[in-house]
Amino acid sequence: MQYYFKYRALKQIQKLPRDIQIRIIKKLDFYCSQDDPMEFAEPLVRSELGDYRFRVGDYRVIFDCEKDGIVVLLIGHRRDIYK
Repeated sequence: MQYYFKYRALKQIQKLPRDIQIRIIKKLDFYCSQDDPMEFAEPLVRSELGDYRFRVGDYRVIFDCEKDGIVVLLIGHRRDIYK
């Protein structure tokens, strides 16, 4: 399975410190290399943000699951992402 960034998510990850960017990318690679990456995902209650989230330390990756892969919608710190 592959993952794709929406423009907004790409801009958000570029604003993060370099070590956090690398950590998020490595974790996304790990999740997508698994047989069932959705095993690590949590469904969101408020679906206007997206359908699922991955937790990467204090950061959250909000995404939707499409037939060809994962579409990353938002990336941010846990205190800010749900506002």
